This record gives sequence, structure tokens and C-alpha cells, in this order.
Amino acid sequence: MSATAPTPTVPRAPTDPMRRTARIAGVLYLLTFVSIPTLALYEPVKEHADFVLGAGSDTGVLWGALSEVVVGLCGIGTAVVLFPVLKRQSETAALGLVAARLVETGLIFVGAVSLLSLITLRDDVAGTAGADPASLVTTGQSHVAVYDWTFLLSQSLMPVIVDLLLGYLLFRSRLVPRVWPILAFIGAPLLLASDLALYFGVYEKGSLFDLVAVLPIAVFEFSFGVRLVVKGFDPASPVFSRASAEVGRAPIPVPRTGVEQSDGQVTGVG
Repeated sequence: MSATAPTPTVPRAPTDPMRRTARIAGVLYLLTFVSIPTLALYEPVKEHADFVLGAGSDTGVLWGALSEVVVGLCGIGTAVVLFPVLKRQSETAALGLVAARLVETGLIFVGAVSLLSLITLRDDVAGTAGADPASLVTTGQSHVAVYDWTFLLSQSLMPVIVDLLLGYLLFRSRLVPRVWPILAFIGAPLLLASDLALYFGVYEKGSLFDLVAVLPIAVFEFSFGVRLVVKGFDPASPVFSRASAEVGRAPIPVPRTGVEQSDGQVTGVG
């Protein structure tokens, strides 16, 4: 009987871990844009002063708050996933990026909770005997005000810090073409100026000046996410060659002959 020759196995092509990291980070960046519809979803609670008494639908508030939870978690995810790559340029700045994302997400959650609590007041308190409608309306408006201020700090001010740190790291590391960090350097100060104008009441949120100030940062983050998904990092980035050089300089352990005694000394054999 003739033995059957074994079928040769074709080795799998090695996967690039940096390409996978870039793709995950890019998808997370794109997911942070799911909160854009909240401008319309929160309209019932913002347009109806007596929302807590039953005016308008609470469905939009529920979906809007859920989308902001997704945005917060994805925002943290972008910083955590990029950290192993960005720390090769500056571990301090990369850690600052993670910390800024955590603060941003914490404030986002505070704003979402402030609006979700209105649904509890609406369902469990407004219809009970002895409830004071005027007090409930005042409470409802205060919760909306909390959301507006936390939005200014979380989704308007914190992106300034996040994108300045990210722009610095991208500019120094050249992980992507310089157009992206330059766009971040232009958009972040413009957004900061708009935040200060909103803080001091120069104009209102949603005005033309506010929308123009937000646009460069929005373009930066969206296009950066697309770049990471489609092309990933630039393989010619110095952070990769630097990491390879460090691996090449790693000391090679020298085998030790002899028997090591309990006091740490080595006794020769033979």
C-alpha cells in the first residue's frame, strides 16, 4: 500500500497588529458621531417648559441619552486603544489624552442623567396627589440648565484639550499626514474661543458663529476616523522605527553555568 502524501499547509499571512489597532480606533471615532441627532431628539424637553408635567414625548430623551452614553464610552475607547501607539512618542501626553477623555465622559453622563431624571419626575411624581406643578416646572428647567452647562464643558470644552493633545502627538509622531494635526491646531483654538463666548453670553448655543467654530474640529475627528479605518497609520512613522531599534538593542541573556547557592553565589561545575 502506498502512503498518502500529507497535504501541505499554507501558512497564514501575519496580521499587522498596528493595522488592527488603527481600524478599531477609527471605528470608535466614527461612532462618537452618533450623538448628532440629539439636537433634535432633545427638542421636546427643551421646547416644552412643562415637559415634566407631561408635554411632549419622552422617547426622544431616552434615545438621546442612550446615544450620549455610547459617545462617552467610545470616546474613552479611542484614547485607550491609541494609548499603546501614542505613548511611543510621549507617554505623558498619551496619558493626558486618556484622562481628558475620562473627564469628558464623566460630564457627558452627568448631563444625560439630568435629563433622564426628568422622566422619573414626569412618570412618578407629576401625577401624584399634592404635587406642585409650578415647583415641578422649575425643577425641570433647572435640570435642563444642568444639561446645557455640562454639554458646554463636556462636548465643547474637553474636545479642545483632547484634540490639542492628539494633534501634538500626531504632529510629532507623523502617524498620519501633517494635514490632520494642523487641522486640529486650527480647530481647537477656534472652538475654545467660541466656548468662552458662550460662557460669557456673547451669543447662544446653536447660533451661526457656534456652528462655524465647531466645524473644523468635527471635520478633523471624522476624517481622522475615516483615515484610520481606510489606511491606518503611516508605516514610515518614527515611532515604529524607534520601537524596532529598541528591540534590536535589547540585551541578550547570557547563560550561566554552575550551581547557584542559596546566598546568590555561583559555584562552578567540574
